[in-house]
This record gives sequence, C-alpha cells and structure tokens, in this order.
Amino acid sequence: MTTATVQAPVIGKEQLLKHWQGHRNLTRRVIEAFPEKELFEFSVAGMRPFSDLAIELLSIGGPALKAIADRAATPYSEEGITPKTKEALLQLWDAETETINTYFERIPEEDFSQTFNLFGQYEFPIYQNIFYFIDNEIHHRGQGYVYLRALNIQPPFFWER
Repeated sequence: MTTATVQAPVIGKEQLLKHWQGHRNLTRRVIEAFPEKELFEFSVAGMRPFSDLAIELLSIGGPALKAIADRAATPYSEEGITPKTKEALLQLWDAETETINTYFERIPEEDFSQTFNLFGQYEFPIYQNIFYFIDNEIHHRGQGYVYLRALNIQPPFFWER
C-alpha cells in the first residue's frame, strides 16, 4: 500500500515577491553606480548600454504582471520608455516597482501554476514566467557589473539585496 504525501510549497507568494524585489533593489543600486554619460553610452563588445538593458526590464516586469492579472494578451513593447537622465530612469524604476507590487497582489496564489501565454509568445505556468523575469534581470545586471568593472567602479555586492 502506497500513501500519497502532499508537499507544502517551499516558497509562498509573498516570499517570491520579496525575493524579486530584492533583486530589483540591487539592480537599482547598479543603475545608481553608473556615471550619467556611461549609463546611456558605455558598452563592451557590442552589448547594449546598461540604460537599454534597464528599459528592457521595465518593459517586462510591470506590463507582464498587468497582463497576467488581467488575463490579457498584451504584446511586448518598449515603446514610450525613453528616459534621458539617470534620475528619470530611477523614477521609472521606482514607479515600476509599485506597479509590480500592485499587480502581483491581484494574482491569486492558486493561479501561479496556471498556464499563461505571456506577450502572446511564452506559454508557461505563471510562476515560470516570474522566474524568467528574475533570471533575465540577473543576467542583465551581470552585464552591468562587467561594465562597472571596466569603468573601474566597484559594483554593489550581489548578495546585498
């Protein structure tokens, strides 16, 4: 006779949001570490400047969570996100943090295992889409670390979120 065991979640919804926001806080500190000009112009080996990478992240997190919460097939777009200064980029970053908090709260925890076709392209369970948002941010933040080191600037410690 076999008995089934129900596995409790290892991490809950609020813990997941706190983890993600910890990464966002660290990425914000990377943005702050850049000199104004280099944030928008410096690159290594043909990669995009860090401001462009940050704009990509701004185009994913909040808009994706809004689409998930509303169950809307919204295409990916960076249109209209055009900060020209570090201060403007940080203001957008902070506003997007609030957008993420708002729409994350609207998604019931039991829905996280449901499939959602994000941006009409990525059909995965919601929790996997959120993992992608975090993974993509870590990837781009790593590029920012390379840029900062190439500029002889000490990046923030990656574990201080």
